[in-house]
Amino acid sequence: MGPELRHLRYLIAVAEQGNFTRAAEVLCISQPTLSQQIKQLERAVGVQLIDRSGRSVRPTDAGEAYVHYARRALRELAAADRAVLDVADLSRGHLRLAMTPTFTAYLLGPLVRELHEGFPGVTLEVSEMAQDRIEAGLLADELDLGIAFERPHPPGIAATALFAETLSLVATADRPGARERRPMPVQQLAEQQLALLSAGFATRGHIDAYFARHRVSPPIAVEANTIQALTEIVRRTPALATVLPDAITDDHPHLTPLPLDPPLPTRVAALLRRDSAYQSAAARAFTRLAGHVVRDRGYAPA
Repeated sequence: MGPELRHLRYLIAVAEQGNFTRAAEVLCISQPTLSQQIKQLERAVGVQLIDRSGRSVRPTDAGEAYVHYARRALRELAAADRAVLDVADLSRGHLRLAMTPTFTAYLLGPLVRELHEGFPGVTLEVSEMAQDRIEAGLLADELDLGIAFERPHPPGIAATALFAETLSLVATADRPGARERRPMPVQQLAEQQLALLSAGFATRGHIDAYFARHRVSPPIAVEANTIQALTEIVRRTPALATVLPDAITDDHPHLTPLPLDPPLPTRVAALLRRDSAYQSAAARAFTRLAGHVVRDRGYAPA
């Protein structure tokens, strides 16, 4: 009898856990059953796949190769299941979307609204994560689409530019001179207390690089790990300002962007997908919808 799907799942679990007992717990089966199933798989393929000679178990060279193709086979079968369930008229469907934190602050809401109003039968699974994790999730077929920044991507990731994101100093709308929107010389930031995203955010790295390039060290009074916290802090503390994408102020009338001189470098927002992945009707519809939303909101072309 040839290998069955359960054999592939069992082998992958043993390889990942490095221990039959832990793998059996993950799989919710008994350890003797798991051992028997792995031996059955080894007899079917005619080669030893697991090295049991050490304190921990690990795949043999043949086992490593088999695990690689077993993972690929399970990913392709999962894609096949989604393709069967996919309905071209979008009366139903499911989309797994991830985006970096910046975009959840101003782009997620408009995108979800348009998707739900246009295709109410499509369910959406949204995750917020760093760009490296988005790319890994796409390659592992754990995500359908991602929204992040254009940059050198790993092999297998395809990117479609969406718009150019500009960043500015963001302050309360009633700040003196805010309505004039005259560019502020970057050197004046040395006297401006700021509330910024915590270190580790891509946006914070972009801001810090700008400060370093222009040899300015603004006093940082507050660091926060969400953009929502920053907008609330700046709204209620007029003495503070922050540095965020201009687009965030579109939905916050109490905040206004103040351009800097020289301006912060723009970043290109991109829609990411796995190059060889099956594109469901929902994913194709979302791609078209994303283009419409960024144009309707007046974001600068990439």
